Amino acid sequence: MDNWLKICIVVVFAVATTGNEEATPAKLLFSKQILNKYLVEGMDIVIKYSLFNVGGTAALDVQVADNTFGPQDFEVVGGQLKVTIDRIPPGSNATHVVVIRPSKYGYFNFTAAEVSYLPSEYAAEALVGLSSEPGQGAIVPFKEYDRKFSPHLLDWLSFAVMSMPSLVLPYALWYSSKTKYEAIMTQKKDK
Repeated sequence: MDNWLKICIVVVFAVATTGNEEATPAKLLFSKQILNKYLVEGMDIVIKYSLFNVGGTAALDVQVADNTFGPQDFEVVGGQLKVTIDRIPPGSNATHVVVIRPSKYGYFNFTAAEVSYLPSEYAAEALVGLSSEPGQGAIVPFKEYDRKFSPHLLDWLSFAVMSMPSLVLPYALWYSSKTKYEAIMTQKKDK
C-alpha cells in the first residue's frame, strides 16, 4: 500500500510539472534550391522552396514571396512566385515548386526569397525571414548547350556518307578479285 502511495505522488508530481510548460512559438527554416544541373536559355528551370517548422506550435498565415525573377528576364511556366499557406503544424514541413524559363543568357544572381508568418495564434505581429541563397548562376545560351549535348545526327550521317568511298572501294576490289580467283579454280577442277 505504501508503494502505491509513492507511485501516485510521483505520477501527480510529473503531470503537474509537465503541464506548466508553455509551447514554444513556431520557428520556420526556409530554403530555396535550384534543382537543374544546367541552366539554359529558353529551357525550364525548377526551383523548390522548402519550409520546416521546428517550433512547438503551428505557423499560421505563411506567405512566401520571391521577387528575384522579373518578367523581363524570366517567364513563369508553372507554379506561383507568391504563395500563401494557411498553417504548418509543429514538426512538419511544406514545399512549393515553381518552374521558370529564362529569356536571356548570362550570369544571374539568385537571391533569397522572403517568408512572413504568425508564430502563434495569439501573435499580433508577423515574423519575417529570408531563405537560403543559391547564389550566382550562369545561364548558358541554347546554341552552346545544344552543341555539347545534342545527338549530332546530321554530323554522324555526313560522316557515314563521306567514309563510304574509303570502305566500299576496297571491298569492291577484294570481291572482284575473289570472284575471278574462284572462277579460275573451278575451271582447273573441271579439267
